Amino acid sequence: MQISPSTFIFLKQLRENNNREWFQANKEAYDLAHENVKAFVTAFIIQLAKVDRYISEDIPTSKCLFRIYRDTRFSKDKTPYKHWFGAGISVAGRKLNGPEYYLHIEPENSFVAGGYWRPEKDHLAAIRQEIDYNGKQFRDIINASNFRELCTLNQEDKLKKAPSGYEVDHPEIEFLKLKSFTASHSFSDNEFMSKNAIESILKPITAMYDFKLFLHHALDEG
Repeated sequence: MQISPSTFIFLKQLRENNNREWFQANKEAYDLAHENVKAFVTAFIIQLAKVDRYISEDIPTSKCLFRIYRDTRFSKDKTPYKHWFGAGISVAGRKLNGPEYYLHIEPENSFVAGGYWRPEKDHLAAIRQEIDYNGKQFRDIINASNFRELCTLNQEDKLKKAPSGYEVDHPEIEFLKLKSFTASHSFSDNEFMSKNAIESILKPITAMYDFKLFLHHALDEG
């Protein structure tokens, strides 16, 4: 199973023609691209369930896919459509307050990510406490050879100062400053169009699994 070249062509054209008139005139192309992505995500979930015990192959794909329509109410960017497809995969589909996976399909910018984006207050405190108590374990996980080779720990989303309750000279202060705990791996269009696309995606997923388990453990999720 792979992403069709026509899906990437549609997304490129949408990026260049992001308006309702063009979208309606090319609705058939969108429907074909959407069905391709839906089938791809369905196949991915089935294989992901074999790797991650928190994922069931019965998770409905419809609950994982994000709508292509943008919410422009509070945005300066008034373009009506996203020029990518996205899917959040967890026990609750795309609507989970907890560790999950995110699959992003966009020309020249496709990637897979795993972890917890912007944890709620209590969860953020629990993860920071786990890093405080088990900093060596956390470092061992992100310094493991397969993680370093296949994953990038995203460290842009962080506080400028030490969070409340932690000293500035704490040995794990840079990790404690994080507001999101995610790791990712980027893919070329050709990799997603390959017949081995899902197999390729599972490699970084497997590499970041211990990282995701650390987050589950921090939240007392077994």
